[in-house]
Amino acid sequence: MLNPSNKLAIIGCHTKESAFLYPQPSSTDVDDLRPSDGQYELFAKIKNAVNTNVKDLVERGISEEIYTESLIAGAMTMALCCILLKENSETLNIRAMKKQQILEKKLPARILVVTASGDSASQYMNFMNVFFTSQKEGILIDACVIEKDSGLLQQGCDITGGMYLKIQNVAALLQYLLWIFLPSVDTRKKMILPTRVHVDYRAACFCHRNLIEIGYVCSVCLSIFCTFSPICSTCQTAFKLGALPTILSKKKRKQVPLRH
Repeated sequence: MLNPSNKLAIIGCHTKESAFLYPQPSSTDVDDLRPSDGQYELFAKIKNAVNTNVKDLVERGISEEIYTESLIAGAMTMALCCILLKENSETLNIRAMKKQQILEKKLPARILVVTASGDSASQYMNFMNVFFTSQKEGILIDACVIEKDSGLLQQGCDITGGMYLKIQNVAALLQYLLWIFLPSVDTRKKMILPTRVHVDYRAACFCHRNLIEIGYVCSVCLSIFCTFSPICSTCQTAFKLGALPTILSKKKRKQVPLRH
């Protein structure tokens, strides 16, 4: 409602699937519903679509198999594709404009991640691809984290210039969304916002998916490992190791002459 040209897309995800909750095909029956309580018509349309599609998404995800991590990186990738597709379609509509004007036309798009899943170290590379693509395209990433911290989302918000906030009281979720995440980037500069948290820039190893501070990096594909391996499990590169230094005993060390 802040601007009639604003567009909204909502993506839901769980441990097995990511799917659009809104918008949805216009042929569905949900679009034909009209508010009966005086609610803003578009908001009522969004609410009905989200309620219906969340139910379908949860029912499709019911299974005996147990997965431990939500597919947040996949949902963020879908959001990026949606933004870039919209941006390209608008660019095609202004072919008559000068080339420089077309290049400068960028949607002021933002991605807001609302999650209570915590970290997903197994999706480390997917997260990094999303973060650096968003940074290149000038897309801001915000994260509203409930109860569990996420070091990867902290990195993404810091890389793209977004806001990371961990909410302790779920009852105040709406106030935080309206106060911190709804205002535009220019408006935020004039507001007193929560202090930015220290960003944990530890990387996740590719062997055990643990966050580490010091590790081994493949010189070919830049995969990270917490323990040494003579063959990279990602690109199958075999490392050529030089001869190990000879360890002299104390008796032999005393016999080695000093050189000036």
